[in-house]
Amino acid sequence: MKMDAVGRRRTTGAKYECLLFDMDDTLYPLSTGVNLACRKNIEEFMLQYLNIEESEVPRMCLELYKEYGTTMAGLKALGYEFDNDEFHAYVHGRLPYETLRPDPVLRNLLLSMPQRKIIFTNADKAHARQVLKRLGLEDCFEGIICFETLNPPLEPAEFMDALDDNQVLAGGDQEPNTADRTDASCASSKSPVLCKPSLEAFEAAIRIANVDPKKTIFFDDSARNIASGKAAGLHTVIVGSSVLVPDADYALRSIHNIKEAIPEIWDGGEEQMEQVIQSAAVETVVLA
Repeated sequence: MKMDAVGRRRTTGAKYECLLFDMDDTLYPLSTGVNLACRKNIEEFMLQYLNIEESEVPRMCLELYKEYGTTMAGLKALGYEFDNDEFHAYVHGRLPYETLRPDPVLRNLLLSMPQRKIIFTNADKAHARQVLKRLGLEDCFEGIICFETLNPPLEPAEFMDALDDNQVLAGGDQEPNTADRTDASCASSKSPVLCKPSLEAFEAAIRIANVDPKKTIFFDDSARNIASGKAAGLHTVIVGSSVLVPDADYALRSIHNIKEAIPEIWDGGEEQMEQVIQSAAVETVVLA
């Protein structure tokens, strides 16, 4: 299933037509402590559910993250079997979401941008929804490309058909029946994980979002993801640093600096501003 900018202005002829945003540590700062809490939860999961030696867990967690993009992907690659949903529920279920506060400045910036805006995250859909809701940004994006999008619990053809029949909206899932969910869970527990920074993940996101990479800007806090985004043909912005990293076209100390750093995002968009803001008052579609 490909996304389309239904009800939103298309920036035909514009330099940029789509803005692709990472979420965690990009739309909010690392200082919230969510990242650290997440890492601790992953380490606890490894210790309690995978019976990995306690002294090895911190090192292994970090090394797998560096090599595979996420610790979860690394664990799967090493042959550890566990249910994806149970992993996400454990890792994200006890995060300090209360540290995330509504960000009206960012919200106004996003709503003023005339381009399509899409989240591209390695996180699961429940976490993505929770974060966007806490930040007050749940209606600022056309859609979310998340873990379930790139790692569907069913066979690809069946999964896309299910999406076509039951469009999944934030807060309104259509769940498969129990038997299907059990079979899918068993299969997914052994499947390799597709995620950033793999080039394959970027190519899949570009295809799903139905965007022209030459007219799309990708925002992320990870230098590795920036490099892969550039390899996929995207314009790239490193967030959380005022210093350019390899393959980054722009550097933002904070996502709030976007208008000063990349004013051309708003070029020619002023006359459409009211239409975009009005059409943004819909829930974000989760392609999962």
